[in-house]
Amino acid sequence: MNTREIWKRFDIPLFAVVLLLCVFGVALISSAIAGNPTLVDHPRRQATFLIIGLVILFLSASFDYHIWKTLSRPFYIVVALLLLLVFVFGGARFGAARWLETGLVTIQPAELAKIAIILSLSSFFSNNIERINNWMTIGKSLALTSGIVLWILLQPNLSTSIVIFVTWATMLWISGLKTKYILIMVGAAALFIGISFLLDFPYLADYQKARITTFIAPVEDARYGDTYNVDQALISIGSGGWFGKGYGQGSQVQLRFLKIRHNDFIFSVLAHEFGFVGTVFVLASLIFVIVRCFKVAQNAPDAYGSLIAYGFGILMGFQTIVNVGVNLRLLPVTGLTLPFISYGGSSLVAMLLGIGLVENIKMRSQDKEFREEPL
Repeated sequence: MNTREIWKRFDIPLFAVVLLLCVFGVALISSAIAGNPTLVDHPRRQATFLIIGLVILFLSASFDYHIWKTLSRPFYIVVALLLLLVFVFGGARFGAARWLETGLVTIQPAELAKIAIILSLSSFFSNNIERINNWMTIGKSLALTSGIVLWILLQPNLSTSIVIFVTWATMLWISGLKTKYILIMVGAAALFIGISFLLDFPYLADYQKARITTFIAPVEDARYGDTYNVDQALISIGSGGWFGKGYGQGSQVQLRFLKIRHNDFIFSVLAHEFGFVGTVFVLASLIFVIVRCFKVAQNAPDAYGSLIAYGFGILMGFQTIVNVGVNLRLLPVTGLTLPFISYGGSSLVAMLLGIGLVENIKMRSQDKEFREEPL
């Protein structure tokens, strides 16, 4: 198949929806900053990262995705080194050191870690697909995952660590893990959480414990902190009604009652300004992207490509569920972004890299059901 025929298979609907979400995200961030002079450059910076991400998307779609089987190990090592640098030199924000200040841009290596784990696990599981129901294989995959997660936990960044572990467990299940192993692992996880609860989660930072405490027993009259912002988020969502207050017109946002607006709680801004109809449209668009990734996974020519596409679909789906859950006060505050919408250059570039790889797999797949090495 020549290059022209390959590019004819480029998934235009997937790309168009992703681009629409990204552009809408930049516009929503512009409204969310509400004239705050300290945030005035955020929309421009997000737009810059969008352009960088689009270039990376097309570059990652250009080369056969199998090259990542060779590159996944050095990429894993580079990301681990970046996380080590964050631990030693990283800039602290909101009680955690997660960012590297380079002088030109601020990088959050934990976002790249999600990509590194998906690529590394896809390579490992596809190479061991016949030995997936073996404790040695499970243990090696867990060690591979923990090699990255350890440095993320030390930042501390529990939410991203949970995302990566969920991705690992789901990809392991997709690879063909039998039910008995799943039940044993679920039981072990439940036991670990139970013991942690009894010991007051000794491995969590104080601000992380506070988030759990305020979620379980919220202080209704709190003026600051997580409870206050979640309360304001609920007011923002509820006051949006069917069609919202209008772009740039929401009092909760423009008068800054909603303190944290442009990243973790961008969903509340969306609901406040565009209402129920707007949130349904954005969530439907995200679901379309996720389902498209799963469809590409089903039609992939091999297990490696299938696992990459499944991995990114799982990543986007889980982050969407958690972000919306936090805004609706169904989950404790986590710090996870809403894919393509929330402010965050590293997150946006990582997501667009993932879409580029999914496009790559789509372009090199036949339009028929997944045949080889079924998962």
